[in-house]
Amino acid sequence: MAEAEQELRFDTKLIHGGTTLGPSGATKAPIVQASAFAYQTAEELEDIFKGRAVGQVYTRIGNPTLEGLEKRLAVIENGIAAVITSSGMSAITTAVMAVVRSGDEILSSSSLFGGTYSLFHDTLANYGIKTRFFDPTDLQALETGINEATRLIFGETIGNPKMDVPDIAAFSAIARRHGIPLMVDATVSTPYLARMRELGADIIIHSTSKYINGTANSIGGAIIDAGSFDWRSDKFPHFEQFHRKYRNFAFTARVRKLIHKDFGACAAPLNAFLSGEGLETLALRMERHCSNALELARFLQAHPKVAWVNYPGLPDSPFHEVASRQFGGRFGGLLTFGLADKTAAFRAINALRLAKNLANIGDTKTLVIHPASTICADYTPEVKALMGVSEELVRVSVGIEDPADIIEDFRVALEGV
Repeated sequence: MAEAEQELRFDTKLIHGGTTLGPSGATKAPIVQASAFAYQTAEELEDIFKGRAVGQVYTRIGNPTLEGLEKRLAVIENGIAAVITSSGMSAITTAVMAVVRSGDEILSSSSLFGGTYSLFHDTLANYGIKTRFFDPTDLQALETGINEATRLIFGETIGNPKMDVPDIAAFSAIARRHGIPLMVDATVSTPYLARMRELGADIIIHSTSKYINGTANSIGGAIIDAGSFDWRSDKFPHFEQFHRKYRNFAFTARVRKLIHKDFGACAAPLNAFLSGEGLETLALRMERHCSNALELARFLQAHPKVAWVNYPGLPDSPFHEVASRQFGGRFGGLLTFGLADKTAAFRAINALRLAKNLANIGDTKTLVIHPASTICADYTPEVKALMGVSEELVRVSVGIEDPADIIEDFRVALEGV
C-alpha cells in the first residue's frame, strides 16, 4: 500500500484508494469484457504461467476490471491483497477451502447467515470437514471449543438475523494463542463501521452484493488477506510451498492459484465494475443506513404492538457496549423485531408499501423478510432457535429514504396487525 494512501482518511480512500487512471486518462475503471488475453510470444505466456512475469491469462483466474476492485478493497480494509469472487457464498467457500482439508475442523459462531450455516453444517461435512458451533457471546466456549483438529475460527461481525455482536478483538486474542487463523464475515458491518484487520481478523469476507454495491444490481464476493497470519505452522503443511515462494502472500497465492482457479467461481467484469461504482458512496450510504435504522428501532420499540426489537444501537441491547466500542458509535442498517406471532408478522409485511418484501439486504431501499418461512425455512426448530430465528420475527434492512417516510410506512402497516 502506498504511503500516500495510508495517510488518506477513510471516506477519501473509498474514492481514491488503490485507483489509477484508465486509458486516455479515464477516471473510471474500464470494463474489460474479455475471456482471455493474448501475448506476442510463447515465451511471454510461459513466463506468466510459471510466475516469472505478471499478466492476465484468463478471466476465470484474473481480469483487469476485477484486479482494480481487488486493489481498492485491499487498501480500504488495510489488507495486503484481495480476491474477487462471483458471490458472498463463493467467497466464504473459496477462502475456507484454502485453509481446511478433509479431517480438519472449523470452530464457528452459531449465529450465522443461513447459507453459511448450510455450507458448514451440511455441505462441508460431506467432504470430511467438521464444524463445531459455539455461542459467539461466550468467549469461554470459544476457548474450550478449540481442539487438535481445529484449523479455522469463523464469525460474523453482526449476526444475521440474530443481531448479536461478538468481540472480534477478543476472538483474535484467543485465535492467536492457539495459532489458528480468524476469518470474519464483515458484510453487515462493512469497512465503514470498522476495519477488521485492525481488530485482529486474518481473513475478511464481504458479500459485495450488499452494502458495498449498495444498489442491488449485481452479485459478488470478496476475500481480503490481512497478511497477519504466519502460515509456516505445522498445522498447515499445505501452505509450505506457497509460503516458500510468496512469503506473506501465501494465503492469497493458495486461494488464487489453486482453490479459486479450480472452483471457477469468478466474478463477471461488469459486476465488479458496478460494485466499484457503489464503493465510492459507501460512507455516505452507511451513515444514512445507520441513522435511519436507529430512528426506526426507537419507533418500533415504543410501538404497543411490537413485542421486542433487536438492534445494537438501542441502549438496552445486550450488545450495545461492545458494538459502541467496536464500531465507533455506529450500529449498521439491519434490525429485527417481533410481533405477536407469524400471522401478525405476515399482516405487517403485506401491509407495507414503501418497504420491499424480498431476500436481500444492503439496498438503498428498505427491505423486509420473514426469515423463518423463507431463508431459514428448511431448518429444524432447534437450528432456527440457534440462529435466533422465530416465527414472530421480521428482519428489516433499513434503506436510505427519508426516515419519516420509512417510519410512516411501518406505522400504517402496524395499524392492521
